[in-house]
Amino acid sequence: MPTRKSLGEFEQLILLAVLRLRDDAYGMRIRLEIKERTKRTVSLGAIYTTLERLEAKGMITSWVGDPTPERGGRAKKFFKLEASGQRALRESRALVASMSSGLTPILGGAM
Repeated sequence: MPTRKSLGEFEQLILLAVLRLRDDAYGMRIRLEIKERTKRTVSLGAIYTTLERLEAKGMITSWVGDPTPERGGRAKKFFKLEASGQRALRESRALVASMSSGLTPILGGAM
Protein backbone atom coordinates (compact mmCIF):
# COMPACT_ATOMS: atom_id res chain seq x y z
CA MET A 1 0.00 0.00 0.00
CA PRO A 2 1.47 3.40 -0.92
CA THR A 3 2.17 5.75 1.95
CA ARG A 4 0.78 9.25 1.95
CA LYS A 5 2.73 12.36 2.80
CA SER A 6 0.91 13.21 6.00
CA LEU A 7 1.05 16.70 7.42
CA GLY A 8 1.66 17.74 10.99
CA GLU A 9 -0.43 20.50 12.51
CA PHE A 10 2.28 23.14 12.12
CA GLU A 11 2.91 22.13 8.51
CA GLN A 12 -0.81 22.60 7.87
CA LEU A 13 -0.70 26.08 9.41
CA ILE A 14 2.28 27.03 7.25
CA LEU A 15 0.66 25.75 4.05
CA LEU A 16 -2.61 27.51 4.86
CA ALA A 17 -0.76 30.77 5.50
CA VAL A 18 1.11 30.46 2.19
CA LEU A 19 -2.20 29.80 0.44
CA ARG A 20 -3.86 32.82 2.07
CA LEU A 21 -0.96 35.19 1.47
CA ARG A 22 -0.43 34.22 -2.18
CA ASP A 23 2.19 36.57 -3.70
CA ASP A 24 3.01 38.05 -0.28
CA ALA A 25 4.06 34.75 1.35
CA TYR A 26 7.48 35.28 2.93
CA GLY A 27 8.81 34.26 6.34
CA MET A 28 7.91 37.24 8.52
CA ARG A 29 4.50 37.68 6.88
CA ILE A 30 3.72 33.95 7.30
CA ARG A 31 4.67 34.24 10.98
CA LEU A 32 2.36 37.24 11.43
CA GLU A 33 -0.52 35.51 9.63
CA ILE A 34 -0.25 32.50 11.94
CA LYS A 35 -0.03 34.73 15.02
CA GLU A 36 -3.07 36.81 14.00
CA ARG A 37 -5.25 33.81 13.17
CA THR A 38 -4.21 31.32 15.85
CA LYS A 39 -2.96 33.60 18.65
CA ARG A 40 0.20 31.43 18.68
CA THR A 41 3.62 33.01 18.78
CA VAL A 42 6.12 31.01 16.77
CA SER A 43 9.78 31.63 16.13
CA LEU A 44 10.99 32.66 12.71
CA GLY A 45 13.43 29.74 12.91
CA ALA A 46 10.53 27.29 13.26
CA ILE A 47 8.82 28.92 10.27
CA TYR A 48 11.89 28.62 8.03
CA THR A 49 12.71 25.07 9.17
CA THR A 50 9.19 23.99 8.27
CA LEU A 51 9.24 25.89 4.96
CA GLU A 52 12.48 24.09 4.04
CA ARG A 53 10.95 20.72 4.93
CA LEU A 54 7.81 21.44 2.88
CA GLU A 55 9.94 22.56 -0.06
CA ALA A 56 11.98 19.33 0.16
CA LYS A 57 8.67 17.41 0.03
CA GLY A 58 7.74 19.35 -3.12
CA MET A 59 4.69 20.98 -1.53
CA ILE A 60 5.96 24.53 -1.96
CA THR A 61 8.52 26.30 -4.11
CA SER A 62 10.49 29.44 -3.33
CA TRP A 63 12.19 32.29 -5.11
CA VAL A 64 14.11 35.37 -4.02
CA GLY A 65 12.62 38.77 -4.77
CA ASP A 66 14.45 42.00 -5.49
CA PRO A 67 16.36 43.70 -2.67
CA THR A 68 14.39 46.45 -0.93
CA PRO A 69 15.68 49.62 0.75
CA GLU A 70 13.42 49.12 3.81
CA ARG A 71 15.22 45.82 4.46
CA GLY A 72 18.66 47.36 4.20
CA GLY A 73 19.10 46.13 0.63
CA ARG A 74 18.25 42.53 1.49
CA ALA A 75 15.84 40.48 -0.60
CA LYS A 76 12.82 38.52 0.64
CA LYS A 77 12.42 34.81 -0.03
CA PHE A 78 8.87 34.13 -1.23
CA PHE A 79 6.94 30.84 -1.20
CA LYS A 80 4.22 29.39 -3.40
CA LEU A 81 1.91 26.46 -2.71
CA GLU A 82 2.27 23.73 -5.32
CA ALA A 83 -0.36 21.21 -6.46
CA SER A 84 1.03 18.50 -4.16
CA GLY A 85 0.74 20.92 -1.22
CA GLN A 86 -2.88 21.65 -2.08
CA ARG A 87 -3.54 17.94 -2.38
CA ALA A 88 -1.93 17.28 1.01
CA LEU A 89 -4.07 20.01 2.60
CA ARG A 90 -7.25 18.56 1.08
CA GLU A 91 -6.37 15.07 2.31
CA SER A 92 -5.50 16.38 5.75
CA ARG A 93 -8.79 18.27 6.04
CA ALA A 94 -10.71 15.21 4.86
CA LEU A 95 -9.02 13.02 7.49
CA VAL A 96 -9.86 15.46 10.28
CA ALA A 97 -13.45 15.78 9.03
CA SER A 98 -13.80 11.99 8.91
CA MET A 99 -12.43 11.57 12.42
CA SER A 100 -14.59 14.44 13.72
CA SER A 101 -17.80 13.27 12.08
CA GLY A 102 -20.56 12.78 14.64
CA LEU A 103 -18.56 14.19 17.54
CA THR A 104 -20.09 17.67 17.63
CA PRO A 105 -22.47 16.71 20.48
CA ILE A 106 -19.51 15.53 22.55
CA LEU A 107 -17.05 18.27 21.63
CA GLY A 108 -19.54 21.09 21.33
CA GLY A 109 -19.57 23.83 18.72
CA ALA A 110 -19.51 23.46 14.96
CA MET A 111 -16.98 21.20 13.28
